[in-house]
Amino acid sequence: VDDPLNYHQMIQETLFSCKIIPTFRPDSVTNPELHPVHENIPKLGKTLNKEIGDFQAFLDALRERRAYFKANGATATDHGVSVPVTFDLSNSEKEALFQRVLHDKADVNDKRVFCGQMLTEMAKMAAEDGLVMQLHAGCMRNHNRQVQQRFGHDKGADIPQKCDYVNGLYPLLSQVGNEKNFRLILFTMDESVYSRELAPLAGHYPSVFLGPPWWFNDSPEGMMRFREATTEVAGFYNTTGFIDDTRALLSIPVRHDIARRVDSHYLAKQVANERISLKDAYHIAKEITYSQSKRLFKL
Repeated sequence: VDDPLNYHQMIQETLFSCKIIPTFRPDSVTNPELHPVHENIPKLGKTLNKEIGDFQAFLDALRERRAYFKANGATATDHGVSVPVTFDLSNSEKEALFQRVLHDKADVNDKRVFCGQMLTEMAKMAAEDGLVMQLHAGCMRNHNRQVQQRFGHDKGADIPQKCDYVNGLYPLLSQVGNEKNFRLILFTMDESVYSRELAPLAGHYPSVFLGPPWWFNDSPEGMMRFREATTEVAGFYNTTGFIDDTRALLSIPVRHDIARRVDSHYLAKQVANERISLKDAYHIAKEITYSQSKRLFKL
């Protein structure tokens, strides 16, 4: 969240053939369930040379950082949570909660509520500045305590867990779900919600789109289950196509290749069953592998 983006600026000033743009990820100051937010918020204040002593100052600081990232080419934000829970508290409740978090007096429930409230705040800001909001949920990290204690955080044992998107996102979508300038892309590791929750949400709200299968579901069988579970209700155009957030950079080409083969297989079955024409299949194939992603992320 406080990255000066020096390397991005350096690349933009060279003749580097690839286009590399930043994505704003504020988890270090918005998700106290996974990060020492009480330490990171004062660090953010130092970066901006301002005091962050109340909730409004905190929101103003985040708006400033979002604007900085956008000025440097960012078109999206990314948010990682264990489960998708959002809130819409009163101003007094938000201030009291922020003070408990800032002074390291927040209990487990406070941290959960603060994280959920900040998702709502980020969504409202996204409706203002147009940055596309991505939400990754459904993973309990560091499940193996012995591994965590010996090697530290984020060393594996990240296990899928069930999510409730319908109730969890209701406060957020009640605020901005119908805003024309708002786009929310949902990722999950809980594939049991594909047809029950995610497809209906994306099929109804103009702002909601489904990201591709993620992590454990990022496989030929997982990709096919996603298409089969969501397409009938959400269609093709309420999904993003295959976009990739891996840090294993050398895996990117093969993962995209597999996704395109799976989507082509799915489309071929629709043609064989006379549900769509061959001409439409060719058109959809290009849309879900290229054009749709560019439109959604405003590239």
